[in-house]
Amino acid sequence: KPILLQGHERSITQIKYNREGDLLFTVAKDPIVNVWYSVNGERLGTYNGHTGAVWCVDADWDTRHVLTGSADNSCRLWDCETGKQLALVKTSSAVRTCGFDFGGNIIMFSTDKQMGYQCFVSFFDLRDPSQIENNEPYMKIPCSDSKITSAVWGPLGEFIIAGHESGELNQFSAKVREQLSNIKEHTKQINDIQTSRDMTMFITASKDNTAKLFDCTTLEHLKTFRTERPVNSAALSPIFDHVVLGGGQEAMDVTTTSTRIGKFEARFFHLAFEEEFGRVKGHFGPINSVAFHPDGKSYSSGGEDGYVRIHYFDPQYFEFEFEA
Repeated sequence: KPILLQGHERSITQIKYNREGDLLFTVAKDPIVNVWYSVNGERLGTYNGHTGAVWCVDADWDTRHVLTGSADNSCRLWDCETGKQLALVKTSSAVRTCGFDFGGNIIMFSTDKQMGYQCFVSFFDLRDPSQIENNEPYMKIPCSDSKITSAVWGPLGEFIIAGHESGELNQFSAKVREQLSNIKEHTKQINDIQTSRDMTMFITASKDNTAKLFDCTTLEHLKTFRTERPVNSAALSPIFDHVVLGGGQEAMDVTTTSTRIGKFEARFFHLAFEEEFGRVKGHFGPINSVAFHPDGKSYSSGGEDGYVRIHYFDPQYFEFEFEA
């Protein structure tokens, strides 16, 4: 039976484990940022300060700081333990993605293309407090074509991998103002990007009903996982060759397209064979974000219904894999 986390009034936008996996951070289309103990689903606390939907959350490698980006045109840095706001970066449009590099010293975030403003990726070095105080990132890269909808750091903090509304994938250098490479494997918007545990591969989830696996450094397309509905999020298991996908039709399309009212299961695929081998039901609406626990023994999903569900795998799951 899954652990149900009820801490949001609106639909979940992102869920994220810290590196050890003892904490789970959840953000939604309400201004609340929650942190939970992943082992029992107890709420540890909230980070209060945002005034709009919170699109993204990240924790640094030693879980000292938490970073959030919101539709209230701000990116905020919090002290994980006390919940105190340490820094506030004001932007001209909504912050869609954010993340710490591997060392936890450099943050990046991307802003939306809206209200006449361009989409930018900004990089701040937290070791230099004047950058945050003066709101002057050491680097800002404009994206004129289509806005960034998801972004993650690549290995060693050399570059970020960004997915766009158009379905394009880009690598932007974190050292010099340039785009390193660009490919277009998806035909529609990329909703989510997550890397593997060793950061050699990453998986994308797209509105074109597929999730795809790529090599982090070369952006070589390796595998494709096909479904019959938009994929909102995809995660790679840290211990097995397994992928979990979450998605579903948007609420407004459900009644008109499907006789089964919306298909809202989390779906498991084999990484190498691209075959589906399991489904987990539960959410009353599309799944917006999925994440594997860093030990691989459980996974969580956050849905349009505002709930986060933590599922622990049965012992058979581990036996089955080792026999296989």
